[in-house]
Amino acid sequence: MAKARKGRPVHGWVIVDKPAGVGSTDVVGKVRWAFQAQKAGHAGTLDPDATGVLAVALGEATKTVPLIMDARKGYRFRIAFGAETATDDAAGEVLRTSTLRPSEAEILAALPAFRGDILQVPPQVSAVKVEGERAYDLAREGVAMDLAARPLHVERLELLTRSDPDHAEFEMVCGKGGYVRAIARDLGRALGCLGHVQWLRREFSGPFAATEACTLQEIEALARTDAIDALLQPLELGLSALPELRATPEGAMRLRNGNPGQVLGHLPYGEEAWASLDGRAVAVGRYMGGELHPSRVFVR
Repeated sequence: MAKARKGRPVHGWVIVDKPAGVGSTDVVGKVRWAFQAQKAGHAGTLDPDATGVLAVALGEATKTVPLIMDARKGYRFRIAFGAETATDDAAGEVLRTSTLRPSEAEILAALPAFRGDILQVPPQVSAVKVEGERAYDLAREGVAMDLAARPLHVERLELLTRSDPDHAEFEMVCGKGGYVRAIARDLGRALGCLGHVQWLRREFSGPFAATEACTLQEIEALARTDAIDALLQPLELGLSALPELRATPEGAMRLRNGNPGQVLGHLPYGEEAWASLDGRAVAVGRYMGGELHPSRVFVR
């Protein structure tokens, strides 16, 4: 007999404006505890010293996490020129220094090489896996890794301000798997002056924006009360990148049982979509000529 899950069957998204100094896993734990949720996860790690959007999924919303992981993300960050660090941010040991400082014109001339489809080598301290282990665990053990470059699409990378010769602020919009710290490292090398991220803020992640996020203080103030559900965003927001098809009542019943179900509307054959009944998500799957063949089913 399956063991019953502890906690409430709560389903949806909590968009947290993560403060600096706390890890993403710790934030997920706090949110899960505050909502007394049975299950929780997040859609994209933020470094402990980074701030901004951390999308926490509860319950059945965890099944939509891969869609947010694949979505566009926007960042604002500051690069400190003149030093390269072991972590490519201000928390790491300084490895090399330079007295050179780029002009604004030199920065602007270097940016096009970091836009579009590029190859990026992740930082040594990152969540990528090396022979089954996380790179950050190996780095803490003193293991130097030759990490392979990974493809990344950078939609935008713009210089915002140049407050002084040692610093510059940027804005970047990119696809899945982008490391702002690697951009800072590689831009510093390209300019010949070295560089690292001084601070970093994620402004949006897919459909979730920092302007709509709540703070940990707000979550803690409402923790384990009925009022906390006001901070919960619908599960369906995690599906906004996919087209929606309406299921018939009979089709919804079949989909909930993991079988192909009838849907209304038309899409190209084989396109991924989600089916709804009365505005609530029933399943995600492939459209196969009048039916949705489910890959994920939502049980609420």
